[in-house]
Amino acid sequence: MSHVLNITQSILGQPWRWRALETDARHDLTGDDLVTQLLLSRGCSRETLEAHRAPSIRGFMPDPSIFRDMDRAAERLATAVLAGERVAVFGDYDVDGATSAALMIRLLRSLGLDPVAYIPDRLMEGYGPSGEALVRLAGEGASLIVTVDCGAQAFEALAMARAVGVDVIVVDHHKCAPALPVAYALVNPNRLDEAEGAAHGHLAAVGVAFLLGAALIRTLRTRGHFASRPEPKLLELLDIVALGTVADVAALRGLNRAFVAQGLKVMAQRRNIGLSALLDAARLTRAPTATDLGFALGPRINAGGRVGKSDLGVRLLTTDDPEEARVIAAELDRLNGERRTIEGDVQASAEAMARPDRAVTIVAGQGWHPGVIGIVAGRLKEKFGKPAIVIALDEQGIGKGSGRSVSGVDLGQAVLAAKEAGLLVAGGGHAMAAGLTIAEGDIAAFSDFLEARLAEGVTRSIGDRALLVDALLTPRGVSPALVDALEAGGPYGMGWPAPRVAAGPVRVIKADIVGNGHVRAIMAGEDGARLKTVAFRQAESLLGQALLSAPSHRRLWIAGRAKIDDWGSQPAAEIHLDDAAWAD
Repeated sequence: MSHVLNITQSILGQPWRWRALETDARHDLTGDDLVTQLLLSRGCSRETLEAHRAPSIRGFMPDPSIFRDMDRAAERLATAVLAGERVAVFGDYDVDGATSAALMIRLLRSLGLDPVAYIPDRLMEGYGPSGEALVRLAGEGASLIVTVDCGAQAFEALAMARAVGVDVIVVDHHKCAPALPVAYALVNPNRLDEAEGAAHGHLAAVGVAFLLGAALIRTLRTRGHFASRPEPKLLELLDIVALGTVADVAALRGLNRAFVAQGLKVMAQRRNIGLSALLDAARLTRAPTATDLGFALGPRINAGGRVGKSDLGVRLLTTDDPEEARVIAAELDRLNGERRTIEGDVQASAEAMARPDRAVTIVAGQGWHPGVIGIVAGRLKEKFGKPAIVIALDEQGIGKGSGRSVSGVDLGQAVLAAKEAGLLVAGGGHAMAAGLTIAEGDIAAFSDFLEARLAEGVTRSIGDRALLVDALLTPRGVSPALVDALEAGGPYGMGWPAPRVAAGPVRVIKADIVGNGHVRAIMAGEDGARLKTVAFRQAESLLGQALLSAPSHRRLWIAGRAKIDDWGSQPAAEIHLDDAAWAD
């Protein structure tokens, strides 16, 4: 790929390249060139352009029966519905777990059941189903338990459930070992023995739950259950599916793009009372975007599991009481603020301990709150450009760890291998994120294990790194109309990156630090246009320092995401900066 503006080393030390298409290919585009270019550069073929312009469930959804155990799971659930059995839904405490559980609960309620929700306490019970919890649910009358976003590694817990005679259906998406735990059915596109369904391994658990819901409705239809009663409207639950998909950083390819595109439309209608209250708590009055799901709504749902009561998210998403929804949403908003404070303290300590010479950043600390270590791991990954694992140690020397990876480095598989090598008490995940439990004395050996296994991939990832640009503009060309045109290629997220534009040359007229280490700068172009820019959390970086100290006569090329600033009397376009390069 050719360099943009011949920039081979920017202020942040990276080359700028066109995302995927060579210059001659871009010049061949006709019609609505910009959206076509965005779609093609993200892997669409010309034959599938129209399907990707308006991603629909019908256009991307597979037959649920292609997944192993899907029909068996649907048949067992259908039997439970017809017999009026007591069903329990066991979910993880993050957003994917909360949305997966909420989807199953809402669907089963609409089918006449009164399911029980169980979300484990992060601090007291940890991740995944415990045998004690499953046995307790059975003792309370549950004849069927559905675990969502967990269970793929729950060998002991599921064996205990089997021993007391309760059926368990596992609905998960995390990496699986060659051997599977004993379950009535285990639906997971990432099973190693999965065939056609493996193509959907990028689904979040809530997406897998949606497919199970479709299979269940189809099975009940075949059994004549809807001869005298209406079928549930599964598509009305797409707002929940969209939230879980984006918040779990699932790749927005194929069916996931359809989930999010259509789910945002449902969410804008505010049919879910809990989501509507959460939108109000987040002070979102316009139609939500995919960015809002990841940065406004998701963190608030997560806050319950991280620093509050783990079941708050599920309760919010399943309530039909507006007052209860308002109270829970306000509590989640408060907890999210508390989470930010805790996160800042842990992040400062973790950054001071990080070793830049290692391929994988691993830090551990006594007293760190386990609820924020995943967020801090993400921050370290962003800062150092390498996979990062943050471990919170308790007084007994047992650590709970959370990791985040970079593109091309499968952290979940590496953690699973470390578990099989005896270095971890527990562990698993997927390519970009992983969780683990480890004894303090094994951390050094675990670090060496990951170093040997992942160093080559990390080096390759760093060598391949470049700032990818979709379009080159004059400063005056950065306008609300341009932002609207770019959004037509969305929704954007992991695996379907938001478009990045380069603009300039510009001079810095004014720059200052705002908020929590953000650099705000007003730029002036040679075309007479002025442009507002923001570089988030960059005050101490080379980029932030360059902006703050830039001579007024020296020109820059800038690159970032064009966004709408709607705080003023009229919407204006601004650029959220990713990088800059000196033009002279």
